[in-house]
Amino acid sequence: MDAVITYVDGLDPVWQAEYAAAVGGEILTKRYRDWGTLKYLLRGIERHIPSVDHVILLVSGIPQVPSWINQDEVRIVLHKDIIPEEFLPTFNSTTIEMFMHLIPGLSEEFLYFNDDMFPVMDCSKEDFFRDGKSVIGFAHHLFAGGKYKKRVRNSDHQARAALGKRPGLTFVRPQHTCSPMLRSQSEAIYDFSKDVIFKVVSRLRTTRNFNQYLFLDYLYYKGLTVPGKISNKHLSPAVHTPESIASNILSPSTKLLCINDVHLKDEDFIRYRKAVLEAFESHFAEPSRFEL
Repeated sequence: MDAVITYVDGLDPVWQAEYAAAVGGEILTKRYRDWGTLKYLLRGIERHIPSVDHVILLVSGIPQVPSWINQDEVRIVLHKDIIPEEFLPTFNSTTIEMFMHLIPGLSEEFLYFNDDMFPVMDCSKEDFFRDGKSVIGFAHHLFAGGKYKKRVRNSDHQARAALGKRPGLTFVRPQHTCSPMLRSQSEAIYDFSKDVIFKVVSRLRTTRNFNQYLFLDYLYYKGLTVPGKISNKHLSPAVHTPESIASNILSPSTKLLCINDVHLKDEDFIRYRKAVLEAFESHFAEPSRFEL
């Protein structure tokens, strides 16, 4: 079982120049800023998910790789290694997700992590995969209000189409956590949907995009998921105080935490970031083999 992590540092001047040249305008700070927590995701994988064989960091270019990363232990894969040139550079995570399964040598079973998801308690491989199936919970939705829900619905409809199923009155949404993926099944729906995927991928997000749920929905409709949810809690500065987030890190009640960024004033961001980093440094005091 491998772990694939997508990462972006919006403060990287090379990345900023590419962004400005490609799309212009102001950088969306919330989406691209770095909280400095990647090392704690890696420490969490080492301590709490020992069944992970290899860690792959997927980035736009070498300048995006943090200087402290031990490249003998973390495999670096660049966007250009898997994404067709006509779609690069991209600043859209959903575009990256369409090609993630093309990483050379990727294991059949792999976990996909955004860099805001953290293992904080011990996890077994069976928390994510059982008998060749993915373990993940799904919710059902009727209305696709908002840009995000439209991408979720798009993914559901395409997954159904790949299996000869008609769109239903409702659509499914996998739980927001790390995603247990099956490479061969991702390849199968990609091969079926390639022409459609190439028409809807974009450098910035649009309501026409699919997202990673395309691959999870395909597993769901094909009967390759196990009912039940991954033990996960979602934390957001929009509804949680810095003290509350820190408390959940120090005394977790679920195996994984997702700490999602929101629009914050600079002074609030500094306050939240300080609390989060101090809590993680206390919880994960020992460096991992993934660090120099």
